[in-house]
Amino acid sequence: MKVLNLLSLLLATSSTLVIASENNSSLENYISDTKNKQFEYDYQKNEAQSSILRDSWIAPINLNYSYSKSNPYVTKQVNESAAIKMDQPIFQSGGIYYGIKYAQANKLYSDYSIDVAKRKLIKDAISILMQIKQIDLKISKQKLQIKNSKINLELKKEQYLSGQLDSGFLDNAIIERNVVIQTLYDIETAKERLISNFSTISDLDYKNAKIPFLELLDKQEFLKQNIVLKMVESQTQRDMYNKDVTVAKYLPQISFTAGYNWNKSDSKFTFGATEKDYYDYGVKAYMPISINTFRDIESARVDFLKSAIVAKDKQKELTSLFEQVMQNIDNLEKKKSLSVENKNIYSKLLTDTKELYRVGYKTEFDVQTLENSVEISELNSKIFEYDKQLELLNLYEMYVNGI
Repeated sequence: MKVLNLLSLLLATSSTLVIASENNSSLENYISDTKNKQFEYDYQKNEAQSSILRDSWIAPINLNYSYSKSNPYVTKQVNESAAIKMDQPIFQSGGIYYGIKYAQANKLYSDYSIDVAKRKLIKDAISILMQIKQIDLKISKQKLQIKNSKINLELKKEQYLSGQLDSGFLDNAIIERNVVIQTLYDIETAKERLISNFSTISDLDYKNAKIPFLELLDKQEFLKQNIVLKMVESQTQRDMYNKDVTVAKYLPQISFTAGYNWNKSDSKFTFGATEKDYYDYGVKAYMPISINTFRDIESARVDFLKSAIVAKDKQKELTSLFEQVMQNIDNLEKKKSLSVENKNIYSKLLTDTKELYRVGYKTEFDVQTLENSVEISELNSKIFEYDKQLELLNLYEMYVNGI
């Protein structure tokens, strides 16, 4: 299935991707600089936190220094001491290895989480932009319906004044005209609301911003290149390593210890200043025994089993979403076909009506009404196409081709 370069939608976030053949700008351009900066800081923070977690097995070197002065026996005493100590684990029954793997898996999961949030915002921006373009079509359509309602009102006036209709039909025509005019006002209000929403998340001018054209996706490809599934699967991987880290925490551990100590004292009891220093080193082995050992391990094991089930459930959920979107698109295609069929009918009637108008059997109102109806049918087709694109956008939000 050809998937337009388009939305490698909603990106491996920080990379520049091609949306469509006519639009080579980065998807990041759809959201504002300040929001892009926030995501950039999220990535930077995740990188820093992941590095801390990865290297947490490396013990710190502790530096101590103390200075004290006292005069408990009238005579002043001065004491100084300093020490450098290290207690570095060198064996943790696999805990060091699994700790590093857990840190890497956690970073991947956190990056995917940020990706998903960024994709959601980009999708919102594109969705609003599509709706603005669509609502312009709805406004044009509504203005045509207003024209037809005004024509209908004029006809009803003439028929009422000539005694062909009673006032009830004229009242209905007036009400119909008022309803379609009020509907136009509502649509215009909705457009302004969309423009306001768009401006809060994007720096683009909605009037000039291009929107991508989305093609149908293959279900297997959608699931294979799905960022949400990748995030859930990375969570399963993370929880698996966390389970191993938890087990290792209660197994034998060996550390290398070393230190250097120095102290100096000055008082009358030591007949002047005395100073000494020494070092020590060795190994330390220990294994914690806790009443909660098996409970802690079981808790980590359950988290892993649950995340594996969540991954399967998420795939099922996304499969259902894909099928629902495809069903909605199929219904929209039917509506679009009906609009095309209506247009053809109105076009044929318009051609015949124009001929009858030339010979005096039809009025100019009849011609204008049918001309408007042809345009309305054409606009309906375009409106349904936007509905189709909005449905596909729900899939492209999670789809990354070739990543």
